[in-house]
Amino acid sequence: MNKCSAYKRVFQHFDEDKDGKISALELCRYIESIGGGLLMEEAETVIESLDSDGDGLLGLEDFVVLMESGSEEEKIKDLREAFEMYDTDGAECITPKSLKSMLSRLGESRTLEECVVMINHFDLDGNGVLNFEEFKVMMIQ
Repeated sequence: MNKCSAYKRVFQHFDEDKDGKISALELCRYIESIGGGLLMEEAETVIESLDSDGDGLLGLEDFVVLMESGSEEEKIKDLREAFEMYDTDGAECITPKSLKSMLSRLGESRTLEECVVMINHFDLDGNGVLNFEEFKVMMIQ
């Protein structure tokens, strides 16, 4: 999965009504669904600062700018937070079972076998799970 398709998949999860745009409400709901918190005013400010066509919503291009903004340190911190959401049993790795569980929470149904294949694609040391470094490779490519 390249970086563009990864952004598009995440964008589609944010876009609840599938209108091709992310509203402040959709942004708040998604952040809340993954355990974060974002006030409506904060979401509106984010959208206002990135809205390239002035419609008060984020298009895919605006969303990519949002995802790529910030310092390297912030990106690593965000990746660490995302990794920890997948690491449901605290084992410092993503297992096929924890990947299946997280994808299910995001509304994407996958079999355990499909999750094994996904992990094997990025499992650099061949141990059947993803550590944080392997997860970074997967997300940054």
